This record gives sequence, C-alpha cells and structure tokens, in this order.
Amino acid sequence: MADTSLFSTGFGGPNHFVRLRTMILLRWLAIGGQLMAIVVGQWLYGLQLEIGLCFMAVGVSVIGNLISLFVFPQNKRLSETENFLMVLFDILQLGFLLYLTGGLHNPFALLILGPVTVSSAVMSLRSYLILGMTAVVIVSLLAKYHLLLTTQAGEVLRVPDLFVFGTWLAIVIGVMFLGLYARRVTSEMHTMSNALQATQMALAREQKLTDLGGVVAAAAHELGTPLATIKLTSAELAEELDDRPELQEDALLIRQQADRCRDILRTMGRAGKDDLHMRHAPLTTVLEEAADPHLMRGSQVIFDWPEDLDAEIPTILRRPELIHGVRNLVQNAVDFSRSKVWIEARWTENTITIRIIDDGKGYPVSIIGRIGDPFVRRRRAERDLHQRPEYEGMGLGLFIAKTLLERIGAELTFANGSNPLDPESLGTEQCGAIVEVVIPRAKVEASSDQIAQIGAENPYFE
Repeated sequence: MADTSLFSTGFGGPNHFVRLRTMILLRWLAIGGQLMAIVVGQWLYGLQLEIGLCFMAVGVSVIGNLISLFVFPQNKRLSETENFLMVLFDILQLGFLLYLTGGLHNPFALLILGPVTVSSAVMSLRSYLILGMTAVVIVSLLAKYHLLLTTQAGEVLRVPDLFVFGTWLAIVIGVMFLGLYARRVTSEMHTMSNALQATQMALAREQKLTDLGGVVAAAAHELGTPLATIKLTSAELAEELDDRPELQEDALLIRQQADRCRDILRTMGRAGKDDLHMRHAPLTTVLEEAADPHLMRGSQVIFDWPEDLDAEIPTILRRPELIHGVRNLVQNAVDFSRSKVWIEARWTENTITIRIIDDGKGYPVSIIGRIGDPFVRRRRAERDLHQRPEYEGMGLGLFIAKTLLERIGAELTFANGSNPLDPESLGTEQCGAIVEVVIPRAKVEASSDQIAQIGAENPYFE
C-alpha cells in the first residue's frame, strides 16, 4: 500500500540520490562565504577572532572537498549514508565556526538551517530527524557556550538575552517548519512524477494495442502474394509428379500448408482491417469495448443509452486516452461494487456525457475532494478493506483515468449516489460512487474528412 503520509521514509531509491559534484559545489560556496566573513570581520571591522582556529575549521572543509574531487569520479552519486555523513560534517563544522565567532550573537547562526533543509528534501525521515536534532542540540549549546566577539578596543559585542532566546527559538522552529515544508513539497513532486510516468506508460501501451491491428493487416497483405506463388508452384509440381507418389505427397502437403497459412493470414488481416476501421466507431461501441475486460469479473455491467436514437449516435475516434480512461473508471467501479455497475451515455450537439455508477458504499466524504490525486486509493477507511481483501492496486487508476481524459478536454466530476453515512439511503440500487465525464463533442467526434483520410492511409483495404 502506498504511503501517503507526511512522514514518508524516503523518495524511492537510487534514482533520487544526490550527485557528489553538487554537494562539493555547495560546500565551495559555503567555504567562500565563511572566508569572506572572517576576513571582513577581522580586518575591516577589527574583531578579535581566533583566526588560526577559524582558518583551521574552514581548512578542514577545503581538504574534504579536495579529497572528494581527486578520489571519487565526477559522476558519483552519494548513497543515503554518504549523503548523511557529508551533511552531518557540514553541520558540525558550521557549529564549531559559530562557537569561535560569538555563538548566537553572530547573525550568521541562521545558516545552520541550510544543511537541515537540504537533508529533509533528499534523505529519509530518520536521517532528517537525526540531523535536525543535532542542529537543535548545537544551537542550544551555542546559546550558552561560545567565544565572545570583541573589538580591538576591548568592547564585547553581544545582543540582549531576550534576543538570544528569540534567535534560538527561531532556529529551532525553522529546523522543524522549513524541513517539513521542503520534505512535503519534494515528496509531492516525486509522487506526481512517478504517477505521470505510469500514465505515459499506460497510454503508450494502449497506443501500441491500437496500432497492432495495422501491423497485422499489413503483414497479411504483403505475405499474400508469395503464399499464392507457393501454392501455384506446389500444384504444378504435384501434377508433374504423378509417377512418383512419395514426392507428389510432399508437394500436396506444401499446398495444404500454404492454404492453411492463407486462412490464418486472412483471419488476421480481417481483424487488422476491423481494428483500423474501428478507429472511428459509434460511441456506444467504444464504451462497450472499454468495459469488455471487466464484464466477467463478478459484477453485472448494465449499459444505458437511448436505443431509439441509433441513427444519431455520435461516431467518434477510438482515441487511446478515451478507451483507457473509461476502462480504468469501469475497473474502479467493478472493484468496489456489490453486484451492479451502470454505464450511461448521453449526448447533445456540443457535448458527450458518460456516467459510471456502482451500487457500492461510495466515496468517503473525507477524500472526495482529493479524488484524482496520485495514490489516493481508498474508497473507505482501513476497516472496510476486508470486504475486498484481494484488491491490491497501485493507487493510480483514478489518477491515470483523470489525466488521460483531461488530455482530450474532458471534465470529471466525482460524487456519491447517496449519503454513505445514512443507512436508509443505501436501499436504492444506484447508491454508490458516480463518475461523470463530460467531453466536448468536437474533441472526439470523427468528421467525414478524418474517416476519408484513414481510408486513404490504408489503400489495400479498399
């Protein structure tokens, strides 16, 4: 089951690891800033710093960067542990430098938030918590233990204790808020990226299935001529081998197998031709095709459209987005229905409306506003999952359906046929979840020019 909580334990594997070169670049920037602050404070403002220890603290970072540059390849990606150790080193180094330069009386103390925020965005929850607690402990110690900032005249530079407490509190809150904020945003970005990738894979698969008929028909057309030649040649050989029965039998076998190949290719070619011609089909036919894989899964699927208007049924293009999107919606309805699923279709001059209804318990009120987001996958709370213990989807069905259908201009509305909290309202048949898809007719309807173009692209079907 997908983890949709705020505190997920990571972002999914080695593809999300940070490059060593990126961390080295960030550390060079930090080293440059630290050296500039030390030089300006010592020589421009006349601060009495422990200059040797300060340069030693910065020098350790320089040595670490140089070792990383010469020992490891430039394209190395840091593992979770390596990244954790590098950020931990940066926090400790910065803490020691702040100890030498006034602790929380130094306005640059806020920079300790940087490594913690980075860790929250790219590391697991455990690593982020350890680094965050380390930063809080260091800041707490710096509030009391540090070397005072003094000028050449012996004046001690310090802020009032109230401001020191405020700085400490701001850093602690920043560690928690900025870390969780960055973690939440990064987690949603990765979730959406993975979901969109799954959507593209689903669409590509549907497109390949749609195009497969054309390949089959082309193969049947191209192989027809050589098979006819084989059949003719074998027939002539059989006539000339009347005096050699054993060879004549082989020639007749060749002819028989050529006929068999012809029949197989004729069947395949007819299927391919039908598939290409079904690039445009009546709306009702396309909906029946989309629902076909789920007709024998236990629930009764009932189609409902005005049968008295057969002549006016819109002819639409068999777009993979429409077929796969509707198929996912039907699958979701079948998964959570009791015994029946209704597929309704209505149309006007400008729009086509498709409604998919089940007789289940409907969507929980708590998530109905978030349906269509990736990994929002539970119709009911965890206590209700025992009704379908075999259901183990990836939580992407509704997201994929919504994304694909919106690509062709559709608008989706999710609702309940009745109040799931009212037991009396569950007595009606269409009491479960309702998905309404409204598609602009111009987006999917096949025009006469498009139908003619499809025929022109496949002249061997004429």
